[in-house]
Amino acid sequence: MKRIALLGSTGSIGQQTLDVVRWHPDEFSISALVAARPSAMFDAQVAEFSPRVACLTSEHGADRLVALATDPEVDLLVVATSGTVGFRPSIAALDAGKPVALANKETLIMAGHLVTEASRSSGAALLPIDSEHSAIWQCLQGEEPYTERVQRLVLTASGGAFRDRSSASLTDVTPAEALQHPTWNMGPKITIDSATLMNKGLEVIEAHWLFGLGFDRIDVVIHHQSVIHSLVEFIDGSVKAQLGLPDMRLPIQYAMAHPCRLGAPVERLDLAAVGQLTFAAVDSPKYPCLGLAYAAGRAGGTAPTVLNAANEIAVARFLAHDLAYMDIAHLIESALEAHDPKPNPSLEEVLAADTWARGYAQSWTA
Repeated sequence: MKRIALLGSTGSIGQQTLDVVRWHPDEFSISALVAARPSAMFDAQVAEFSPRVACLTSEHGADRLVALATDPEVDLLVVATSGTVGFRPSIAALDAGKPVALANKETLIMAGHLVTEASRSSGAALLPIDSEHSAIWQCLQGEEPYTERVQRLVLTASGGAFRDRSSASLTDVTPAEALQHPTWNMGPKITIDSATLMNKGLEVIEAHWLFGLGFDRIDVVIHHQSVIHSLVEFIDGSVKAQLGLPDMRLPIQYAMAHPCRLGAPVERLDLAAVGQLTFAAVDSPKYPCLGLAYAAGRAGGTAPTVLNAANEIAVARFLAHDLAYMDIAHLIESALEAHDPKPNPSLEEVLAADTWARGYAQSWTA
């Protein structure tokens, strides 16, 4: 029985994590539930799972989350929050030798060097929940050391709402158009990131930290059906791929159950029904955000922090009709050019860069 502390229980990943616990009540129990603010949903979760601890980040400081993450009654920390709230508890849990199942992009984008160092030092596992990174992780089982056996990682991307349109046709697109994702049902921010391919750029940076490979060994390919979640090419030319229907509960369960694999009451993949799997190269002029992410990842230091923060503000402004779609990339590029990245930043320097980038992006004009 693994005792779970779940940060971000009312968000999409948090709710699906609790689905996995419902599927396997003999395998998992909830020791702690954490949400951002009061809600009827959180009250219902507390009533159903009876955690030892239930708290709200709006009412408790970072010290309380660190205490939860390192509690002896917790076997696994699941970080399903957004933003920077997951930084300190993730690092504290790893420092304490506790595995962390991570769905929070910001933790690796902004503080990947700190998180991976904590994992290496203690030997505690850093377990990816994103479907793309879970797919790579599954393909790499038994293939250590990665750096000697892997030729490249290939992240698949749906291409978002505008994958079948030319870059010249995107000048005046609206938020409503950009939110029409072809295969996944997600929140507004990640759906826009899918349209710009920034989501894949952020995942490239995450993959760099998770698997210790350089950016020249991490590629992206457009895959329309979202059935192949990622691929790994090895030095002998063979390729492994992980396939499945789009259901985030499967990578969540894989991380929670590791090193075991459990059954799941989900729809099975029927390849005959799918019919065909299609792929296309990334059209770089249409997706400049992907190139910006590679550039920020290679620059390192606080550059990925600025990339992430500037993108968050740019997407929010686009959704509020305060920024043109194509200006999302222009704003991010301007922020990166204005920033002097600090190498090997402390957590305080990371957070300072985040604050600077948000202010810059909010005041930027085309």
